[in-house]
Amino acid sequence: MSEASDARTLSLWFRLAPALFVVMWSTGFIFTKLGLPHAEPLTFLFARFGITTILFTLTAFVFRARWPATWREAGHIAVAGAFVQGIYLGGVFWAISRGLGAGVVALIMGLQPLLTAAAAGVVLGEKVTVRQWIGLAVGFAGVVLVVADRDTTGRDDWAAIAATAVAIAGLTIGVLYQKRHATGMDLRSGLAIQFAVSTLLVGAGAILTEDLRIEWTGTFIVAMTWLVLVLSVGNAAIFYRLIRQGAAAKVSSLFYLVPPVTAIMTYFLFDERLGPWALAGMAAVVLGVAMATRK
Repeated sequence: MSEASDARTLSLWFRLAPALFVVMWSTGFIFTKLGLPHAEPLTFLFARFGITTILFTLTAFVFRARWPATWREAGHIAVAGAFVQGIYLGGVFWAISRGLGAGVVALIMGLQPLLTAAAAGVVLGEKVTVRQWIGLAVGFAGVVLVVADRDTTGRDDWAAIAATAVAIAGLTIGVLYQKRHATGMDLRSGLAIQFAVSTLLVGAGAILTEDLRIEWTGTFIVAMTWLVLVLSVGNAAIFYRLIRQGAAAKVSSLFYLVPPVTAIMTYFLFDERLGPWALAGMAAVVLGVAMATRK
């Protein structure tokens, strides 16, 4: 293959990679829902994080990745991971296990870039524009419409919505903390630390509140394999490569597509349907996030 052909292939890859990253991110909600009937949520995550920790630790040693030079640096990486992995995914898994639709969870989580943009003004001293504040208000109104459109909003629904709120808060805090204290971590060793800490966090929760039951069915194994290899390892590798090539901004600008992409998937796979008000709310969330994140 000629150098010109190699260059064209590489160029095509980096044009498609941001969209591929977002589609793969959306599948996380799908495979979570597929696996949860066969394991309790924190037990599911305990197994997933444990396997992922082993993979990243082996990768870090094989490729001689740089480990944190001080305990302080390692501590910052661990704290960020506890929020970004443990609290975020713990809330998502728990909400879906309580019957909240994967599409609805994805929609609420779609507000995360908005909240990060707003909080960055206070935490990191970044300027928050009037358009970003308007986008936050529009996006929040969209989530209210989606929640109000649900046929029943009982005790379990509100508990699941609260878990999703904890998840989005955890992800937002973790992203800001990592941006401030752990931007220089090596992805391989850093993620090994973050997943190890998250394994301990969700493992403690599983031991205290669940019976650690897992049904190793074919469906569960497929879901676990996808979530570990494609989401935790593959998608992280794509994002790392995009950052090195200066394309991370493209990924951020596409994140507002995650809710509608997930909703389409859940409609065809699980027959999750959104009513007229919920569809209007989804449109509002997409518009709000687009206003706040696009340059």
